Parts: sequence; C-alpha cells; structure tokens
Amino acid sequence: MAKKKTTKRTTEVRATTRKAGRKKPITKKKMVRRKAAPNSAIPMPKEAVQTPEERLADVDRLLVDLLNERTALALKLTGQSEIPINAVSDTSDDARLWRLLEKSNKGPLESDELKAVFRTVLSAGRQRVHRTRIAYLGPAYSFTHLAAIYRFGQLADLVPVSTIATVFDEVNRGHVDFGLVPIENSTDGRIVDTLDMFTRLPLRICGEILLHVHHNLLARCDRSEINEIYSKPQALSQCRDWLARNMPHARLIEVTSTSTAAQLAREKPGAAAVASQQAAVQYGVQIVAENIEDNENNMTRFAVIGDSIADETGFDRTAVLLQISHEPGALSDALLVFKKCRVNLTWIESFPMRAPESGYLFFLDFEGHVTDKKIRKAIRDLETMADRLEILGSYPRSKPSN
Repeated sequence: MAKKKTTKRTTEVRATTRKAGRKKPITKKKMVRRKAAPNSAIPMPKEAVQTPEERLADVDRLLVDLLNERTALALKLTGQSEIPINAVSDTSDDARLWRLLEKSNKGPLESDELKAVFRTVLSAGRQRVHRTRIAYLGPAYSFTHLAAIYRFGQLADLVPVSTIATVFDEVNRGHVDFGLVPIENSTDGRIVDTLDMFTRLPLRICGEILLHVHHNLLARCDRSEINEIYSKPQALSQCRDWLARNMPHARLIEVTSTSTAAQLAREKPGAAAVASQQAAVQYGVQIVAENIEDNENNMTRFAVIGDSIADETGFDRTAVLLQISHEPGALSDALLVFKKCRVNLTWIESFPMRAPESGYLFFLDFEGHVTDKKIRKAIRDLETMADRLEILGSYPRSKPSN
C-alpha cells in the first residue's frame, strides 16, 4: 500500500496546531470586554470592570454635574432677560422642554414621570432668581394644590387660603406673586366664584392648567361599614351616579374641600371621603374604591392669576369680559365678529349683572394672542358695540395632564 503523501502545507498546519496547543490558556480577565450600557453618556475604559453598584454611582455623579450645569445655564439666560422676574413665570421654556422629553424619551420612565423630575429642577432654579409665592385654594393636597405643584413645582412657596375670593385678594394686595383658582370643570361647568371675582378686581389670567381629576373613595373601615361620605360639592356631583349605585345607604355631606373630607374620614368611625390619591397618602386613609368619577375624562381647568400678560408662544388663548346692551340681536352681532375675523371661539359663559343693572356679562375664550393681527381687529370691532370690554389675559394653552 502506497504511503500517504504529506505536503509541505499539511506539515505546516500540523506544526501550527501543536504550537497552539502548547500556548498558555487565555485568562478570563483578558477575555472580558466591557460593553457600555445602551444610551450611556459616560465613557468607559476598555479594560474596566464595574459592578452594577459602581456603575450606578457613576451615573449618579454624572446626573449631579449635569443638573447643576443645566441650572447654571438657565440662571444665565434668565439674568439676560429685561425683566428676570417675568422670565421666572414664563412657561414657553417649559413647553420646549416637554416636547424634547417626549421626543427623546426611550423609557423605562414615562414622559409624565420625567416631567415630574424636571419640574422640581426648574422650580429650584427659579427660586434662586425670585422666591415665588403662590396663593391657592387650599388646604394642602386639594386638587388646586396638586395643580399648583404641577405648574410651579414643590419648591415654590405655596400658600393655602380658604376661599377663591381670598386668592384674588392676596394677589391684588401684592402679598403673593400669583394665585391659582379653578375656572371650569368638564362635568359641572363654570366655577361661579372665580368668574365673579374677575368682575370685582382688575387681575389677569397669566396661564392655565388642565388637570385630569380622578376621585377615590377613602375610608379606614370596610365599604359595608361606611354610613357618611364627605367631600366638596363639586366632587360629590362628579361622582353622583357611582355613589347612587354603590353607596345608596350612605349620607352625602358637603364640606369645604376634599382634603378636609380626607381628614374627617381618618378621624370619624364609619366616615368616608371622596378625594385624591395624594390625599389618601398624606392623611393615612385607605383607598377602598378607585376612579369613581362618572366621567373618565373628568377634567378641571385652573387659572393662574396675576397682573401681567404672558408673551406670545404661537399656541395661545385670550380671555375677555364683555358687556353689551340688553336688547335683541346684541349677542348675535358680537359673536359674528369672531366669524368675520376667523377667530376660533372656545368658551362662552354668561353671568347676570348685579342690581340695579339688568342684563348679562359674558366671559369669552378664543384661540390666539392679543398681539395677533386678527385678534386685534376682533377686539376693535367688539369695542364699537360693547358697553364694557376688558382683556382678562393672553396666555399659553395647556395640554391635559394627569
């Protein structure tokens, strides 16, 4: 049998294989190649090996540096404004930031959760320019308080007062920079006390907040043991069908606020409250039924009141107070102005004049800023037929928030 021919290439391959077998084994340390976390902003040495705890510490240190740098830049821009205090109340930068967050956020945090974080950062920076004081319809953890936190952040000086009239008085006397009051609800309509105060004091609407209002039944006992349910009239009204179906045996009792109701539910045996989730946490009361509002899209619009008109943003709303002669066709003629000027009217409410005058005042909301050409023309046309016309404010429109 012929001997198998060994070629030079075969000999070289075998020799190479034998040499490879004699090499020292590759150590685990040399095999490790650290990969950066997805979307990581921190450069990592190729040979570095970190535990998750060490990596988290690096990220935290970077966040501290970046948040401080952002605040320093914001303070520099605010200092360049003609009136820094007005820049503090400007929401156009907020709107730009929210758009950026929604566009760039890839999770796992939701955009609303990121907004809550940045609201605190924005509030902290603004407080270094001017210690902003805001009066709101209290007490703490009422829905108006939650709207104030949403708009101004928890670091602002939020001052609870007992009535809507007091909020207006505090702003009018210069005791606070702004006030926050409810103006309308998607279920119950206008807030009469707020509209009435606009007829009494020369204050303006500087901004708005649209807040989804979710009501919960709070108690320190089982639902079957509840015999009294406390809340403010509007909250009870917004849950009337649910309460009639599920709690027909319980007596409904009106109080000044949902927060007061939560305190009573904590203290009184057999008592429950209709209030927010935050009120349940604050006052240590269990939620026995969630989201009991009859309209799942229940929403309240809150007005930020002050003495200035916000700058134009391109996404604005203007509010006016209009009094016209009490005669046939007068209101129809006034409303035709909006059609003629191609202005979208978004809200109209009537309010009876106080005796001895007869007739009505009308509150109107429409899209656009008072500096817009077509808005200026509409206002000029309204002035020719109005007994009284007051611009209540131009301000950025708000998107609904949870």
